[in-house]
Amino acid sequence: MKKMTIKYYIYAAASIFLLGSCNKDFLERPSEDQVEAPYFFNTAKDLEVATNDFYTMLATTSVYSEDANSDNLMPLNPADKIKGNRIVPVASGSGGWSWGNLRKINYFLANFHKVADEDAKAKYAGIARFFRAYFYYDKVKTFGDVPWYGKVLSANDPDLFKARDSRFLVMDSIMADLDYAIEHIPAEKQVNLVTKYTAMLLKSRVALFEGTFRKYHKLEGADKYLNEAVEASQMLINSSAYTLFTDGGAAAAYRNLFARDKQDAIETILAVDYELGLKVHSTAYNFTSATSGSYGLMKDVVNSYLMNDGSRFTDKSGYQTYSFFQEMQNRDPRLTQTTAGPDFRVNGESKNEPVTLNITTTGYRLIKALPNRAQWGTGASVFDIVIFRFAEALLVNAEAKAELGTLTQGDLDNTINRLRARVGMPNLNLVQANANPDPYLEEMYPNVENTANKGVILEIRRERRIELFNEGLRWDDLMRWKEGKKVTKPMVGVYFSGLGSHDFTGDAVPDVFLHTGSTAGTPASITSFININQRTLRNPLTGQQNATSGNLDPFPQGGVFDEQRDYFAPLPSEDLILNKNLVQNPGWK
Repeated sequence: MKKMTIKYYIYAAASIFLLGSCNKDFLERPSEDQVEAPYFFNTAKDLEVATNDFYTMLATTSVYSEDANSDNLMPLNPADKIKGNRIVPVASGSGGWSWGNLRKINYFLANFHKVADEDAKAKYAGIARFFRAYFYYDKVKTFGDVPWYGKVLSANDPDLFKARDSRFLVMDSIMADLDYAIEHIPAEKQVNLVTKYTAMLLKSRVALFEGTFRKYHKLEGADKYLNEAVEASQMLINSSAYTLFTDGGAAAAYRNLFARDKQDAIETILAVDYELGLKVHSTAYNFTSATSGSYGLMKDVVNSYLMNDGSRFTDKSGYQTYSFFQEMQNRDPRLTQTTAGPDFRVNGESKNEPVTLNITTTGYRLIKALPNRAQWGTGASVFDIVIFRFAEALLVNAEAKAELGTLTQGDLDNTINRLRARVGMPNLNLVQANANPDPYLEEMYPNVENTANKGVILEIRRERRIELFNEGLRWDDLMRWKEGKKVTKPMVGVYFSGLGSHDFTGDAVPDVFLHTGSTAGTPASITSFININQRTLRNPLTGQQNATSGNLDPFPQGGVFDEQRDYFAPLPSEDLILNKNLVQNPGWK
């Protein structure tokens, strides 16, 4: 693994030097690299070197923090997306409206043909087109319509100042790139490199996003993309190249998948590799620092986990006022593999961790992907970041078929129920789900149409939110389902019945003490103090804020979402001035 990692960075550095298109993010910049092209694009190794630079486009640690820009996680400082505080960026190329990476890809595609090795040309052109699809998918998600550029632009090219192309044209072009990638990249299993399987999963993700976006935003062509999502995900499933990671059994496999240092090709299709002394990150520090991320799961996420017999937690009388210990009992095992439960133990240690609520905004401490304690320092994390994994294909397949109305019990057994089996949960039954839709989820997702498949669509959304929690997909899910208003609902945490001592671990010894300023007489066993004048409560039954009993309320001002504006981001004002054919997205001034 270390040899591969070193090689990756040498090649990436070489490609940056030779192609030289990162420093200035302008499509129209005069090409300084064309002088080098006759001397570079000549061998298969040259193509490998050039495409290795594209890997810098991949999300890295942001995968495990992006959910803080959604209704899944509350960080120490709420995100501007949630607060409704996004503004129109000024500088050209800012706010995501940047094109330098595209120029590198198109430059490669304009020059790779010189190599004589046909297999190498096919493979690396496929990888380049994979990254072009990855690039444009992000642009469409962010801005909607964007200009499609399939060539390198010169300084006097009139296309520099063309209008945005429709998402219909751009999405068709993205799918053509992904089809090319699937056809031409070899069917290898390489955890840190793009393969045919990576392209299949990206196509599945893109097609599901576009199909459901068009369905719920009332655009034409939804079924076309939903069928593409089914086809691509089924292709990956049928390949039998990947399965679900099960080491540790139902009580630990899900947590173990993310917390180990090195990923393998059992379930993980693509991961970013980290090596001590070469490349490290601070993810574990952000998970455990009181002054950094301080992430906390939202109460409605915790409520969404089923009981371990498959029944609904939110069907229980008085569930809103359950204590922490009470609500953690007999639940889907993924709950206490995602948040620290009463018996939470750090990986590699023999004693339970004390209850520590000063490092979580909501009282529900994030532990998914938390490694051993040695990696908790700033810049000390070396565990790999999972970008694509097989479980997503199962979820895509089930959701696309449910939205199309073609889902069968056999489909559920081959997708959702495989995920449930990993953690020892009962199967999802199609007939029962549709006969009795969950009212808690109906309120959460009001835009799901009242069709025969409503109940199972809601259950698949439950499964997706739980299984893919904190993997960077939740905001995109809300956007494609046209459920942006979800972020305006109260975002609260653990419930407390009142001031004084509380037992979080169920051993009859108090761990948490709530007070209004005085801690006199506090039991010696207390490991967490909460001053409700500083960390306020919201009563779940009355909605009263600053109550003496209720849920931790780390975001009392509440989220803001403008349905006429916030599904897309604004274009930079300087780019609108430079290109008079560009038009700002609706609602942004």
